[in-house]
Amino acid sequence: METINTKVRKWGNSFGIVLPKSVVNKQKIKEGIQVEIHIRTKDKSKVKDIFGILKGKIGDTEKLMQEVNKELWNIKK
Repeated sequence: METINTKVRKWGNSFGIVLPKSVVNKQKIKEGIQVEIHIRTKDKSKVKDIFGILKGKIGDTEKLMQEVNKELWNIKK
C-alpha cells in the first residue's frame, strides 16, 4: 500500500486525482484497473492554529495566513 499527498483537480463536471508516475510504475497500475482509495482530507484550521502561535513574533500574520490560504486552499478573503 502506498501513501501519497495529492491535490484534487477539476476534470469536466467531476474531480480527479493524479497519481505520480513513480506510484503508477511501482504498483503496476494500468488503465482500467480497479484501485481502492482511502480519503482523508487535511484540516484547514491547522494553518490558522500554527500562525496564531506565531502572532506578534513575525510580521503581519494575517497577511501571511491569507497568502498561505490562497496558495494551498485557493481561499480568497
